[in-house]
Amino acid sequence: MGKPPLRILVTGASRGIGREISKQLLNSGHKVAVTSRTFTELETTVEGYESSSLIIVADSTDTTSADSAINKVIEKWDGMDVLIVNAGDGTSAPIERTSNEIWDQSLAINLTAPFQYIRAAVPTMKAAKFGRIIVVASTAGLEGEANVSAYTAAKHGVIGLVRAAAAELSKYGITVNAVCPSYVDTPMTKRSLEAAAARTGKDFNEVKAALEAKQPSGRFLTPSEVASAAIAFIDLPNTTGQAEILKGE
Repeated sequence: MGKPPLRILVTGASRGIGREISKQLLNSGHKVAVTSRTFTELETTVEGYESSSLIIVADSTDTTSADSAINKVIEKWDGMDVLIVNAGDGTSAPIERTSNEIWDQSLAINLTAPFQYIRAAVPTMKAAKFGRIIVVASTAGLEGEANVSAYTAAKHGVIGLVRAAAAELSKYGITVNAVCPSYVDTPMTKRSLEAAAARTGKDFNEVKAALEAKQPSGRFLTPSEVASAAIAFIDLPNTTGQAEILKGE
């Protein structure tokens, strides 16, 4: 007999990387709860897998969402084995034009929400003496990025959170890791490119081509590539506190 399906929660699961993570996990036979703010997009994510999925409409920046979502997973499946924190966003702006609103929103979605979801997941994982926590971060969490100071600061913070949680939780059979992709072909990247084009007066396609040329592979990563890297951490029992850099080949 094969291994029993894992009970998994994926945040930011309505599009891009989160949707691809969820689909790959569902296709592998796992039970997957998906969250985002938009019910119809979550329906699309789990289409064909309704019996093994759970839709939870939630705004990750709502300070009550983490406890509520994880309680719903535990109630439905009597526990939770894996948490994949994917929800994130960023606004491109020079530092002198980075408003308090941009700063606060970036920290809320990219740092505070991951902390709250990790905190909420720990008790059930400790009780089971098993858990896998994976954060989709960014290379901006490991190096400086121009014109995204708030996003970069938040992603640096979440890498620190991952490493601190890993050091604390490993003795309970819980691993905590991060995937740090460079630019990925997602709606968020498109918005950043549009902002850069508006800021510089250049054509969108020109800005995109210039940024793609700087990538080792000459292209942006795909959501599928990032999803596969994140999911790989589930099966690595002794790997914890890692921030895997993805830049393509």
